[in-house]
Amino acid sequence: MAKKTTKTKPQTQYNFNDSWEELLENKAFVKAFLSEVLEDYITKQRWYGGKASKLKYIELSEYFRIQQHGEVYYGLILEVNFVEAFYQHYFLPIAFVSDESFAKEDRILPISIKNQEGFIIDAINLEAFRKLVFERIHSAIPNDQTRVQYHKSLQFDQVYKSSRFMGLEQSNTSIVYNESCVLKFFRRIYANKNPDYEMSRFLSEKKQYKNTPAYLGSLSIVDSEKDNITIGLMQEMVPNEGDAWDYMLKELHKVFLNLETKNISIDKLPETKLFERLSIRDVSPRIIDWVGLNLFLKVQKLAERTAEMHVALGSEFEETAFTPTHFNGDYTVWLKNRLLYQFQNRLNTVENNLHKLEGLSLTLAQEFLDNKNLIRKRLVNFDWTKLKGERIRVHGDYHLGQILVKDDDFYILDFEGEPESTIRDRKVKQPPLKDVAGLFRSFHYAIYATIFNHKDDYKHSQEQLFEAGELLYTYFIGVFLKTYIEKIQDANLNIGYSQERIFLLKYSLLEKAIYELGYELNSRPLWAVIPLKGITNIINH
Repeated sequence: MAKKTTKTKPQTQYNFNDSWEELLENKAFVKAFLSEVLEDYITKQRWYGGKASKLKYIELSEYFRIQQHGEVYYGLILEVNFVEAFYQHYFLPIAFVSDESFAKEDRILPISIKNQEGFIIDAINLEAFRKLVFERIHSAIPNDQTRVQYHKSLQFDQVYKSSRFMGLEQSNTSIVYNESCVLKFFRRIYANKNPDYEMSRFLSEKKQYKNTPAYLGSLSIVDSEKDNITIGLMQEMVPNEGDAWDYMLKELHKVFLNLETKNISIDKLPETKLFERLSIRDVSPRIIDWVGLNLFLKVQKLAERTAEMHVALGSEFEETAFTPTHFNGDYTVWLKNRLLYQFQNRLNTVENNLHKLEGLSLTLAQEFLDNKNLIRKRLVNFDWTKLKGERIRVHGDYHLGQILVKDDDFYILDFEGEPESTIRDRKVKQPPLKDVAGLFRSFHYAIYATIFNHKDDYKHSQEQLFEAGELLYTYFIGVFLKTYIEKIQDANLNIGYSQERIFLLKYSLLEKAIYELGYELNSRPLWAVIPLKGITNIINH
C-alpha cells in the first residue's frame, strides 16, 4: 500500500515559505505559475476558446479573494495573449488542497506551502468552495460596495444542502445546488456586465417574465479600471424534458416518416407564400394531415413566448440600457461595417473550400459566388430613413437549443448573445425580428438535420425530401408570424409596417445564413447546403 502511494504521488516541483493567504504576493510563484503551469493546463480545458490561435503568454490581470470565516480561495482573471495580437480574459478560481483524494483529474500543480505538500486545483471541484459561494450570495447585503460583490434577489431563500456539476458545457461551468437552482460561472469574461446577467435580472425582477429561469443572485468583481465584471449568475433550475432542438428533431422525424406511411405525394402538397401570415385554420387540411396539428400548435406557443419576451424587453422607459430606440445613421454604419466585413470573410472561406463540396452544395456555393455583388448590394441597401419601427435589447443568439421544453410550454435561456460578437456589439439594440430570424434559421436547420440524420430511414430521394422540407418551412414561418405579430401589435410594440417587417426579416435571415456559412465550411462542409439554401431562398424571393 505504501509503495502505491509513493508511486502515484507527484514530485513537488515548487516549494514556497509563504502562507496560502500570501502566496499571490510572491512574484516568483506568480511568474512560474503563469508561464510554466497554466499554459499547459488552460489549453486543455473545454471552456478555453483560443484553441484555433497560437498562445503567446498569460498575464495575471486581476486576483481577488473569495472568502468567509477565515476560509480563503482566490479568483484569478487571466489575460491570455495570442501571437495574432489579440487577447482573451478567463476566470479561474483556485484552491490549495493537501488531501491526495481531491480533484485527481483536474490538478493544476503539485506544490509545497510552508512544507505542507498538496495541490493547487480549480476550486469549482471543491464542495467547500461551492458551498461558500452559495452562502455568500445567500447572505449578500443590498448595495454591496466592496470589490467582490455578491447580490441576491428577494426570491432566493434556501439553505445549502448539496451541489454538483451540471454536465458538459463548452464555454461556462454550471453548478446545480439543492437540485433547485443553478449557478453559472462565466469562464470567458469581459470588462463589463455580462448580457446574460443583465437580461435575466431585468426580465425576471423588473418585468416578471415567467418563461425564463428566475434570477436568484450573482457574483461580480470591480476591477482596477472600475469596470463591473460578472463572474457568476444564479438562477432557478427549470425541470424540463430537454431542449426544443431535440424535441423538434424527434417531431420532424415522425413528419418525414408520414410521407411513406400516409402515402403522400410531395409534388401534390399545396404551397403557401413565404412570410404569408397563417392561422391554423388557413393551413390546408392536407398539410395538417401530413404534419399533425400538434406541431403547428407548438410553433404558435413558441411565437407567443417569443412575442412576450420582446414585449417585456421593449416596454421599459426608465433604465436606459433597455429603453426602445429608433433606427438612425450610427446604427446603420455599425451594421453595414460589421456585415460587409463578415461577408468578405465568408466569400474567402467559400472560395478556399469549394474543393470540399459536391452536388447541390457545390451548385449553391457557385451561385453564392456568382451573386456576390447582388448580396453585397442587399447588405448595403439598408436605408434607416424608411424604417419606422423600434430597436430594443434582444436575445441575440436565439435558436431552438436555447429553449427548454416543459409541460407543453417553452422557457427561454442563455442571453449571452452571439459568441463571435464583442460584448459591446451584443448590447446594441436591434430589431426584434433579428431574434425571429434566428429562430426561423433554426427551424430550417432542424428540417435539414432530420433529413441528413435519417437518410437511410426514408424511401424518398434527398431532393424530394428537401422539397418537402422547404414547403414545411414556409408553413412554420407563416403560422409563427401570424401569432407573433398579433401579440406584438396588441402590446403596442412598434416593429414597423408590413413591408418593413418583411424587409427586416429577409435582411436578418440573410445576415444569419452568411454567419452560419463560415461555421459549416470549417466544421462540417456537408451541412454547408443549409445556410447556402437559406441565402438562395432570400436572394431569389
